Amino acid sequence: MPTFQYEAMNNVGQAVKGTVDAASSEEAIAKVRSMGNFPTKIREKAGSKSGAKKPRASSAAAPAAGGQRRRRVGKVSTKLLTTFTRQLSTLQDAGLPILRSLRILQEQQKPGTLRVGLRLVAEDVEGGKSLSEAMGQHPKAFDRLYTNMVRAGELGGVLDVILQRLADFMERSQALRRKIIGAMIYPSAVITFALLIVTGLLIFIVPKFQTIFSDMGESLPGPTLMLLGLSDWMVDGGYLHILLFPLALFILAKILRKSDAGAMLLDRFKLSLPIMGKIIGKSSVARFSRTLGTLLAAGVPILDALTITADTAGNEVYTKALRNVRESIREGESIAKPLRQAKVVDPMVVNMIDVGEETGELDKMLEKVADTYEDEVETLVAGMVSLLEPVMVITLGVIVGFIVVALFMPMVSMISAVQG
Repeated sequence: MPTFQYEAMNNVGQAVKGTVDAASSEEAIAKVRSMGNFPTKIREKAGSKSGAKKPRASSAAAPAAGGQRRRRVGKVSTKLLTTFTRQLSTLQDAGLPILRSLRILQEQQKPGTLRVGLRLVAEDVEGGKSLSEAMGQHPKAFDRLYTNMVRAGELGGVLDVILQRLADFMERSQALRRKIIGAMIYPSAVITFALLIVTGLLIFIVPKFQTIFSDMGESLPGPTLMLLGLSDWMVDGGYLHILLFPLALFILAKILRKSDAGAMLLDRFKLSLPIMGKIIGKSSVARFSRTLGTLLAAGVPILDALTITADTAGNEVYTKALRNVRESIREGESIAKPLRQAKVVDPMVVNMIDVGEETGELDKMLEKVADTYEDEVETLVAGMVSLLEPVMVITLGVIVGFIVVALFMPMVSMISAVQG
């Protein structure tokens, strides 16, 4: 019987190596998983007896080179993925085999990325891979958080429960995102229309008054000269600078994101913004608390859970803090101490995590932290929108009032001169 060399991760995230006798690479993968390890690489040992078959290498976590890489699917919308996750959970709870469940859901999907992805995942499962391994072949469709949750459900024999928790997590994340975006639509629309109106006045209306003022032959007051200069700048193409300014900021942010130092600088700047910085910070805390709590409740080892949470934090400041927490835990520290030293969260969060560690209910405490901060984010967003409404009205009134006064000051002076 052939001998296979394997590399794997144990239940605490440490790398292990060894050999196992098996008739095929699929059987070797199954044996390694039965030891409580997650295989990352399986290779037939050179010189082992393998009958007529040639030695071949197989990877349990990464796709093979060549054809399989070309078969990776792209991004799947969160809404579609959430619906699929809940449906798969229901089918698993009903006792259907995983392959049959995948085939059923594949047929129900409309033509698109998810349907292709499910077909490829079903083919891999039919070939002997686990569901998490098959999904891991398509990281754009099923990210690390998703595949690790599925792997935890497979190892614990509670895949239906884990999928249900995963669907709940995705729905809550979507709901918070929708609320923030929905609250910003109104002020964004008002600001856009206000800029369009002011730009139209400066380009089409003010130049007509400039002709009138030229015929008067009188010296113009300062506000009028300022308005006419701004109008000339807009007519000569100044509006293009206004349109290109957001694009330039977007490109600059993209360039900064390419380096770790630039991404850290950009995220620190976001957190320092008035009002908006608080919203971003509390959203990040809610996100990593929800992610870490969900992973721990699913049975994912703490080191793996912190790695995944750091990679999906969405803000480099919190990513760095979580990575430091992970390194401290490897050295025997608790979560609360390095998190307190990082000074990126409120003392309340640290205290709740500390209590959760002492009582053995860290996942529940993290869920409560996420609930609390999501409520605070909603309150801050609502307050910011309420504050923006009068500010926008006053600002627009001042701008229009300045234009009107600047245009009519020379007219008043001319009328006064005629009456004199």
